[in-house]
Amino acid sequence: MPKGNSAQTLFGRRLREARLRAGIAQDRLGVMIGLDESCSSARMSRYENGIHQPPFTLIQKLSVVLGIPAAYFFCADDRLAEIIQAYASSDEHFRQEVLGFVQRHK
Repeated sequence: MPKGNSAQTLFGRRLREARLRAGIAQDRLGVMIGLDESCSSARMSRYENGIHQPPFTLIQKLSVVLGIPAAYFFCADDRLAEIIQAYASSDEHFRQEVLGFVQRHK
């Protein structure tokens, strides 16, 4: 769990984790989601450091580029965030197995 409880701190930490896992530089990620190249690195740094939080439309673009559902960025439980990430990167068969498991254990 990040220090502090602000959603911006949590969002920034999750964004940094996802970006590093994808092996994408801050400036490149910014350009990939439609930010101007001249400011993309600074804006991504502000998002990751919790200075600003992007609008949800930008978060959706980040989700597409990074291949992770938007829910991942706001998930306070690290284990659940890992499950969300694994689910997003899995095939349909695995997703059905996960759903069946969850339904059996309600």
